[in-house]
Amino acid sequence: QVQLVESGGGLVQAGGSLRLSCAASGRTIRRYAMGWFRQAPGKEREFVAGISWSGDSTNYADSGKGRFTISRDNAKNTVYLQMNSLKPEDTAVYYCAADLWGGSTSTSFNEPDYWGQGTQVTVSS
Repeated sequence: QVQLVESGGGLVQAGGSLRLSCAASGRTIRRYAMGWFRQAPGKEREFVAGISWSGDSTNYADSGKGRFTISRDNAKNTVYLQMNSLKPEDTAVYYCAADLWGGSTSTSFNEPDYWGQGTQVTVSS
């Protein structure tokens, strides 16, 4: 079992930055692709960014390209999402997910093995 705990969310003004963290426990994440998703009120959960289990591939939804960066630190069993130039439309609950031996694309996370509980990000205009 892998437990995922997100942190780093909060309230920020448009144009600001946040760094989300997803700390894993129970097992090493070295064999897991890690992804970030978000769900805004009244909308379906959507893919934000993914990093392959090997760390050599990353992918981003168009909404975050050029603004978001996903990274992983296997030694700390943690994945990060650096979000810059935040917009009000980025407001959502952000979740991390783990997929064993997965890739970095959205389709790689069709059925992740584990989900975190989410962290709220609110961007004010």
